[in-house]
Order: sequence, then C-alpha cells, then structure tokens
Amino acid sequence: MVFNSLQFIIIYPFLFLMYHFIPERHVKARNLYLLIASYALYVCWKPSGALVLLLVTAITYGLARLLGHVRHPKRFFTIGIVLAILPLLVFKYLDFINKTLHDGLAHVGFDIQLPGLNWAVPVGISFFTFQSIGYCFDVYKKRIPPEKDFLTYALFISFFPSIVSGPINKASLMLPQFKKKRPRLDYGKAVEGMKMVLWGLLMKTVVADRAGIYVDTVMPDYQDYNGITCFVASLLYTIQIYADFAGYSLMALGVGKTLGFELTENFRRPYFSYSVTDFWRRWHISLSTWLKDYVYIPLGGSRCSKARNYFNIIVTFLVSGIWHGANWTFIVWGLFHGLAQVVEKMLGQQKCEYGALGKTVKIVITFLLVNFAWILFRMPTIEDACGVIARIFTANSSLSIFYDDPQTLMLTVASVLLLILKDVRDEFYSDKMPLMNSRHLVVRWATYVMLTIVILLMGVFGADQFIYANF
Repeated sequence: MVFNSLQFIIIYPFLFLMYHFIPERHVKARNLYLLIASYALYVCWKPSGALVLLLVTAITYGLARLLGHVRHPKRFFTIGIVLAILPLLVFKYLDFINKTLHDGLAHVGFDIQLPGLNWAVPVGISFFTFQSIGYCFDVYKKRIPPEKDFLTYALFISFFPSIVSGPINKASLMLPQFKKKRPRLDYGKAVEGMKMVLWGLLMKTVVADRAGIYVDTVMPDYQDYNGITCFVASLLYTIQIYADFAGYSLMALGVGKTLGFELTENFRRPYFSYSVTDFWRRWHISLSTWLKDYVYIPLGGSRCSKARNYFNIIVTFLVSGIWHGANWTFIVWGLFHGLAQVVEKMLGQQKCEYGALGKTVKIVITFLLVNFAWILFRMPTIEDACGVIARIFTANSSLSIFYDDPQTLMLTVASVLLLILKDVRDEFYSDKMPLMNSRHLVVRWATYVMLTIVILLMGVFGADQFIYANF
C-alpha cells in the first residue's frame, strides 16, 4: 500500500489517531502498535514478503546480540552478513545470475536453465536488507551497542513510512527515537509533516506520473520517433524519476513527522549539482551515505594512493548499480557514475571555482551527463539504451516533437515548470516567498488549497506504484 493510493489515504487517519490515543508514557505499547501496523501495511503490499522481512530481521538481530560473545567475531560477522544478504541474492539476482550463466555456457554447448524468483521479490528488500546490514556493521565496529529489545529492532527494520522505498535510516538515528517518550501530539511536527506529504503527493501525481505518460509512450518504441522526441522523452524521464522518488521520500519523511519521528533526508535538489560528485551528495542521500560508510571507507576511502582511491570509487558505484537492479544496464549505469567521478577527480573538477557563469555551465553539463545515464537506467537492455542515444544524435529532416494533444502537452509543461520554480526558489531564494511557511494564516491556507486543487485537476491517479519500490 503506497502513500498515493486511496486505501492509504483512507486508512492512515485512523492509524494516526489510534497511535496518538495511546498515552505517551506507554512507549512499548506505542512501538508494538507501530510494529503491527507496519507489518499489516506490508502484507497489503506483498504478503509472502513479510516472512522474508521477519527472517532478515531475526538473523541480523541475533547476529548483533552474539557478536560480543563469540571468540572470532569477524568470522561470525561474515557468516551472519552472508545469511542476511542471501534472501536478496536469491529473490532479486537469481534470474540475472541464471541468465548470465546460461548465455555463457550456451557458447560451449551447455544448455542449463534454473527457475528464477523475480516474480516473488519482496517489496523493498534492498532497502531493509541494507538497513539491517548497516546496523550489524555499526555493532561490529562498536559504534552502537546491540539492541536488546527484539520488538524495537523489528520496528526499526519494518517502520512503514520508509520500508518500501527508503530512506535507508541508520540505527543511531532511529533506535533512540523509538525508545524515548514522544508527545501525544507534536502539533508543529504534524503540520510540517502534512506540508511534506502535500508537496510530495504533488510531485508524484502531477509531475512524475504525468511525465511518465509521455515517457512510456516514446521509450518502448523509440525506433518510431525522431531524435528530438527521444531527447524530450529522456529529459522527461529525468524529471519523472526525480519527482517520483523525491516525492515518495518527502511523503515518507512527512508521515514520519506526523508520528513524531525524524527520518533521514534523501534529496536536496540534485539537478542543481555542479559535478557528478556533487550530484551524489544531493541524490538518494541515504544510499550515498550507506555506500560511503559501509563500502567506500572500509575499502580505504581517500586515505590511500590515487590509483587505489579511484578503484574504491569504481567499486562503490559498481555496488550502487548492482543494488538498483539485476540487469547489465544498472551495472553500466553505476560504472558510468563511478568513472565520471574518477575523471572529475583526475581533472580537479569535483569542486566549482569558476564563479556564477562557470557554475551554471557546469550545472548544465552535469545535468546532461546524468540525463544520458538515466537512459541506461530506463531501458531494458544496453542495446536499447544505445539505440535511444543513437536515435537522439541521428540527423532527421523532421524537427517536430511528438505529443498526444495540446491539452496534455500544456499540462505536462505546466507541471514541470511548477517543479522547476519550486526547486529554484528552494535552492537560490529560500528566504523569499515562504508560501507554506508564511506567518500569515490566509497565505498559508490559500497555498494549501491551491496545491490541493492542482493535485485534483492535474494529477494522474491510478499509477500507484513508485519506481524505486522495484528496487
């Protein structure tokens, strides 16, 4: 059940009221209620996946508890992590491994085909697996003590605002919040949370899903469209995936706030990045932080030779590509981002010291690089991705751009402009025009009503799934 579904919109007010009805002094009762609600909502998404979620939770809980009591903690930690990550490998990557082996062995005369399990992938398995592994790593490194209460730990792993598409929260952030007394209703946080939900819903239904109509029309049949149309489709996909994922993350943070919790910030206007390195400081911040803390730094980070540092960057973003999906397109996408950052470091371009004009040029270049990388992310095969890129750069006598009808075109352009204006304001004029945060009651409520009307009139309803729920 996702945040923009009618079921969630109907159910959540009851969940919210029942949670705040429980007295604040009964911390365990509140946590038990949230745990039951989280599993109930997860079952609505994918019933069989709840067993996998519980299994990963039990394995990592037991591993962390036993780490301080075994003779060889490193060996025990390695075995535990392998067991925790095994469901992810089996459900998400078995088909890919199977197909790769089949294609390779076919060249030497063998025809071996094993059954795959992609059809049964638990929703959000990459997110809750990485979150649990990060917790075990922190316990192993003695950054945090192991959590003794299984119910509290289970809630940390399954907390419903973030389990489907993140953010990937750290135990050091969330576990203390679950343990302390929380006000029966923090009015300020609840209002701030609802503002986030409202804007996140607009990003998803008005911007992402409307852009997705055009993308889903052009991209699968790119051979039938000219280069300009394919380029416009690639730009709209760049907007779609940002509005979709950032919209979800904002709603997740908002729902968490209404319950009194602070989740990890996940996006910070990534398309204003002046380098690919800067892009990953702004895009999917919780994953970037996870990769830095649990892959990049353990490999040696930047405290090593340049060659080794470049190797560490490539491996880190190879892991990022593999995490996103079991397909060569994701692997190449991850390697592209890693190589881009290596080149930036070699040329000293990971920072911006060229003034306003130079920064603007670098923002445009970075956006175009990221945009073309997203084509790899979107297309089912590398061949198709190369086909789209080749189509974009193929000379064509027709300069027309495909669109269904003038009204759809107008709504799509208006929705994208709305997002751009909001991000420009937040990036460069954050202290100007504070509409939703205005001191004037009339201005605030006029903004709420206006955004609600925009959602109802321009929103695309029925596209319930979020793109990153597939990862």
